[in-house]
Amino acid sequence: MEIIESTTDFSLQKKSAVAIGKFDGIHLGHQKLLSQLLAQREQGLLATVFTFAIQPAAFFGGEGKELTTKAEKRAAFEALGIDVLIEFPLNRETAATAPAAFVESYLAERMRAAYICAGPDLSFGKDGAGDYALLARYADRFGYRTELIEKVRVDGEEVSSTRVREAVRLGKMEEAAGMLGRFYAASGSVAHGKKLGRTLGMPTANLVPEEDKLLPPNGVYHTRVRIDGVNSFYSSISNVGYKPTVSDENRLGIETYLYDFEGDLYGREITVEFLSFRRPERKFSSVEALRTQIEADIAAGREFSQGACQKTAFSIK
Repeated sequence: MEIIESTTDFSLQKKSAVAIGKFDGIHLGHQKLLSQLLAQREQGLLATVFTFAIQPAAFFGGEGKELTTKAEKRAAFEALGIDVLIEFPLNRETAATAPAAFVESYLAERMRAAYICAGPDLSFGKDGAGDYALLARYADRFGYRTELIEKVRVDGEEVSSTRVREAVRLGKMEEAAGMLGRFYAASGSVAHGKKLGRTLGMPTANLVPEEDKLLPPNGVYHTRVRIDGVNSFYSSISNVGYKPTVSDENRLGIETYLYDFEGDLYGREITVEFLSFRRPERKFSSVEALRTQIEADIAAGREFSQGACQKTAFSIK
């Protein structure tokens, strides 16, 4: 996959099929759109995703946390088979681009668009005034086809990044998974911790996600872990929070105990998938009280891993 970043001066060498959007979460609605995009490769077009280097909401002073970080999006797009990913710089100058100028300069000239698909809530250009109707209006002039991709509905409501974000914020991991088509996850490199888990006989993997990654509420979750991108999983239990019983550090992280793993994970890349919320994070009166609770959490987690989570199948593994 070719990645074009940090520049407005680019030019594709072949005609392209283009999908425009923020793609935060890459939920079922995004996947429907991307499926239509990828189908255009049969016509010899480059499957091209146009998104932004930073989330527009963050640029304009709104929501700063993301469902999917830049690294996670790149990995997902590559896995799906996208040919070109354009991470467009968002600044005062580019945000002020008139919608018509955006269509002519970027879509028609630089991306050589022959096909553009978008959802009904598409907005681009100055003040977000560009929409699907404008794209369709210029189609004949610039020689591209347009396709409107209708929203996906789950439980009778339209799937959106906003709705997924709200589910994650409330710790409703099953609800989020139903809209994502996969379990909500956080990825990164395993870091060294205080090794308390090892002294308790329950060694854990410590993950400190990127600052802009949205995490579910502090607490204990039934999880599963993928190591180094291999598509096999270890059942686990994870704590999201600041480890209040043993640490005064104000550093939010994910601490995970893998039930049946033996080996050293330090420095390795892992993905922690959140299956279900178990209990809130709390401070215990002693390390021994913490040990007792962890043992209870692990026992409950093993039972959980043999039940509901193994019956769940999603469109993207």
